[in-house]
Amino acid sequence: MGDPPGGLGVTPRPHHRLALVVIAAAQLMVMLDLTIVNVALPAIQHDLHFSSANLTWVIDAYVLVFGGLLLLGGRTGDIFGRRRMFIAGVGLFAAASLLGGLATGQGWLIAARALQGIGAAAASPTALALVATTFDEGPERHRAMAVYAAMTGAGGALGLVLGGLLVDVASWRWVLFVNVPIGVAVVLAAPLVLPSVDGHGGRLDVPGALTASVGVASLVYGLIHAADTNWSSPATLGAFAIGIVVLGAFVAIEARGRSALVPLGFLRHRNRAGGFAVILLLGGALLSMLFFLTQFLQEQLHYSSLVAGVAYLPIPVMVATSSLLVQRWIRHVGVRPFLLAGPLIASVGIFGASFLRPGDSYVHVFFPLLLAGLGMGLTFVPLTVNALAGVVPREQGLASSLLATSQQVGGSLGLAVLVTISAAAARHTLATRGPSPAALEAAAVHGYQMAVRAGALGAFGAFVMALVLLRPARAAVPVDLAIAAE
Repeated sequence: MGDPPGGLGVTPRPHHRLALVVIAAAQLMVMLDLTIVNVALPAIQHDLHFSSANLTWVIDAYVLVFGGLLLLGGRTGDIFGRRRMFIAGVGLFAAASLLGGLATGQGWLIAARALQGIGAAAASPTALALVATTFDEGPERHRAMAVYAAMTGAGGALGLVLGGLLVDVASWRWVLFVNVPIGVAVVLAAPLVLPSVDGHGGRLDVPGALTASVGVASLVYGLIHAADTNWSSPATLGAFAIGIVVLGAFVAIEARGRSALVPLGFLRHRNRAGGFAVILLLGGALLSMLFFLTQFLQEQLHYSSLVAGVAYLPIPVMVATSSLLVQRWIRHVGVRPFLLAGPLIASVGIFGASFLRPGDSYVHVFFPLLLAGLGMGLTFVPLTVNALAGVVPREQGLASSLLATSQQVGGSLGLAVLVTISAAAARHTLATRGPSPAALEAAAVHGYQMAVRAGALGAFGAFVMALVLLRPARAAVPVDLAIAAE
């Protein structure tokens, strides 16, 4: 295999299966941390004395930095070499996990979570780009992408199961410590099995990365602050104003910069832009459902951390099963049928979870999770194929990081929006019923229900985006060519 077009020199290695194991392990580790901490939130709150509003930052510190720097992380792989940046990102992620597990205060833990986000932002997009580099286009790459997408989709739900087990058996600190041996193993194995991909050189768009990160972070801070206070607070309005101005500066920088982090022309591809819109909305809906449902299971249904984690098993089982089936069918029917069915089924599952009440049996939990897992499994492989279809090798890091960025930014903004909706609904219930114990429980349940229903609306919005923006691909055309066709 010679050097691919675009100036990337590749030294081929025969260890394709081992390479996929290493890439999948890193992606699983990164995705686990989106949710593994969720189950531990009550224990973390009690141990480090977090307020309810500040507790959100244990999740958002990771998601925000991860999403905000993903584009820069993808570009570093293209410029400096994908294997090099993959190893650096995984190593930093493992070190930050160790620091977080040792945290003795709120600031320490939040800072460690942000540092994890930096490592994940380097590792995740380069992992997907390495799939494209290591595996030939066609069935081989589709199978590898199916495994990668399964790790992406199932990782979040598996994190809840593993997190519950670790919190019950050991302590909340082990939801972070568990990353250390995985990270060390990946760092040691990567030079032996992954192809050495030379970067094509160039400059990093640091101003673009900073304005994108600060802009999104300001919007999320404003939303979280509104949940804790009100929409007319000077801090809330100031955060929104800063976010809008800084994101406007980001667009101006990208339009004029020669080394733009996001070349605006790259987003003019109709199917590619539609896929990013789908994962933006779906990512927010799914992460928010997991965040709220985890707390509902423990606080209203009185599940232990372990039982709450095990309760999520329908999601990873359905994601893994449907992802493997989809990769067999996608070459015959294209991505559009799956990107219509997946978000629609997921929205029905999330909406069903919004009707849970204290005292409900697990049956009422099981079927919504089953549908949500099926919808995720039908969606992630087609989205991954769609993102890389027709992309030249030197832009594969950009394409993969845009996909992951859309998911993480959607998750962080979606979570912040739904936390605000939940808080407003809870305050309304307390205002009408008074601060009795029964009213407090009713307020918590009402807040949960309104937030999850809003999340279901977001997932339905992903279906609408797919319906409007994605053009049907002819079944007879190979999927890579069909998606790329305008």
